[in-house]
Amino acid sequence: MFKLFPIKNGLENVSGFFCDAVNVGLRTKSSPSDGSDQIAGDVAFIRSDVPCDIAAVFTSNRFQAAPIRHFLRYEEGFQTNFVLMNAKNANAMTGEAGINDIDALFSHLGTKIPLINPVMSSTGVIGYRLNQAKVASAFDLFDYQAKQSDKTARAIMTTDSFKKELCFEVELDNQEKFHIAAICKGAGMINPAMATMLCFIITDAAIPKEEMRPMLLDAAEQSFNRISVDGDTSTNDTVMLLSNHTSGVYHKEAFAEALGKITFELAMMILRDGEGATKLVAFEVKGAKNSEEAKKASIALSNSLLVKTALFGEDPNWGRIASTIGASGIECDDSKLSIHYDGLLLYSDEFRELDKEREEKAYQIMKQESFKVTCDLGIGEGSYTSYGCDLSYDYVKINAEYRT
Repeated sequence: MFKLFPIKNGLENVSGFFCDAVNVGLRTKSSPSDGSDQIAGDVAFIRSDVPCDIAAVFTSNRFQAAPIRHFLRYEEGFQTNFVLMNAKNANAMTGEAGINDIDALFSHLGTKIPLINPVMSSTGVIGYRLNQAKVASAFDLFDYQAKQSDKTARAIMTTDSFKKELCFEVELDNQEKFHIAAICKGAGMINPAMATMLCFIITDAAIPKEEMRPMLLDAAEQSFNRISVDGDTSTNDTVMLLSNHTSGVYHKEAFAEALGKITFELAMMILRDGEGATKLVAFEVKGAKNSEEAKKASIALSNSLLVKTALFGEDPNWGRIASTIGASGIECDDSKLSIHYDGLLLYSDEFRELDKEREEKAYQIMKQESFKVTCDLGIGEGSYTSYGCDLSYDYVKINAEYRT
């Protein structure tokens, strides 16, 4: 019925959208693992030639940042043509003044280009108001007709070690096509209640407005809401989906698959880029009393600091897995539990002690960059899979020096 083709250059492939980024001095040094001496941009935009329908999912943190509070003041179902982004300053915990600063910036920007309900998204340090003069200086430097996906993706990076950018061309059986592309940032403060992340998804598909938010919620639930680096939830987490309908093409099943694929792959990029992370691990819990109990246990595993440090040390200590499940408060029975790393049995009622042969095989599995931990509770039909990474020495170093 349809085919998905990954293509390069991200946002640049979607008709009617433009993007660019510049450095105005918010970011004064290059990322230590960026691979170049060039300092990335720190203020960026995504613009559409025509009004866009927009849907968004935001952080569950009760202290939502000013850009989110500004967004939520628009009437439901509004359209936009401009997203402004900045790094190094979260504009969070800045009160009403933080929202007023956004309005002032857009009032200034409106003298440069036509704006329709512009929205903003920020990432960086909490507790400081935006430097309006610096941010506004970008407005004379932007090329509003540019298609600079690479620069835009790099401009929203904070502790990220690589840019996160994807695009799919979707071809239907009748050879009609549409595109969906996204950029994303995230590496720390990642918790399965969204992550400390910004994600901007654009499409030229003619998706009906009423289908956008339900699809986005489902895609986020299957991707960003299933990953954990450190169990912390940011004030700024945002996923936006914008559609300008310029292709005139739409296929509900194809779009849902493309959206799900792009969000899941970006979520896995975030995990692989977890601050100091060396492992990406899937935690499947099955045989639970119900799906909610499976989810509770799975997320407990992906959040557990003891489990994460065991992963980093490549220590096949199934006791940490079992203990975390038991502490999660779900119904479980040690005589019914089994634990596998990939296909290797580490624990069951029959094999409670890890012999040397299976321990050595477990070591080899844990040396891999990614593997799966499967816990079968043997009670019911509930199942859930979340995703996590290990916790290394570098995580402490990166976050201890976050403001320096």
